[in-house]
Amino acid sequence: MDKSVSQQKLKTEGIEDTLTREGFVARAVQKLVDGAEALNLKHSAVGNPPVFETDAFPWAREVEAEWHLIREELDKVLVRKGDLPAFHEISAEVRSISSDSNWKTFFLCGYGITSENAIAQCPETWRILQKIPGLKSAMFSIFEPGKHLPAHRGPYNGVLRFHLGLIVPPEPDKIAIRVDDQVCHWEEGKALIFDDAYEHEAWNHSDKVRVVLFVDFEKPLNFPARLTNKAVLNMAVFTPFIREGYKAHKKWEKLFYGEGSKHR
Repeated sequence: MDKSVSQQKLKTEGIEDTLTREGFVARAVQKLVDGAEALNLKHSAVGNPPVFETDAFPWAREVEAEWHLIREELDKVLVRKGDLPAFHEISAEVRSISSDSNWKTFFLCGYGITSENAIAQCPETWRILQKIPGLKSAMFSIFEPGKHLPAHRGPYNGVLRFHLGLIVPPEPDKIAIRVDDQVCHWEEGKALIFDDAYEHEAWNHSDKVRVVLFVDFEKPLNFPARLTNKAVLNMAVFTPFIREGYKAHKKWEKLFYGEGSKHR
């Protein structure tokens, strides 16, 4: 057999072996996630509604009480709104639902990765975020005028989503979020807590900007789901979506803050 043909055959077999292993790992991980999701539904400590009562989470009222401090830091961030990244530029996961520049983000932390620059710029926001048990990710989510995020579902039901209204034009007929069959409206200084594993969509059909503090936190669960959920969430930092997002955000930070930008 010609040497070049032999080498090509070995290379092809190696690629096939790699793809087989990757496929096996992907199926095993998906099986683990599916099992964890079933446990999460069965052992939820707060039930499984699409939208939660704010008082089901006592810390939410504490965050609301200091919302003006967060708003003050947001206002300083928005001085450079034009330099902020579109969400899909940081997270490949959202490209299937948003590919324009009308959904911008300012990232503080996500699944084990934090931005020291953002935290230094928003220290009060970071302090207040520590009130949230099981905090997994936090950012400012900015909807430009006309933005409509189509119906979609989150990838995993082991987290809940917390929105704190920071800039919300008083036009509820034009600005809202639908979770399952409930249409909800943001209010400045008010929390909205929902399960993003339900189908949801959001829109800003006004001519003004809408901004919320966007947080994912661990869903309160009873044993044994609490343990398996933590294991699944701790694996997230090793997934391609998180690692690619980290690299993209680090690259953006170098442009925004300069070469001395820091992550941890």
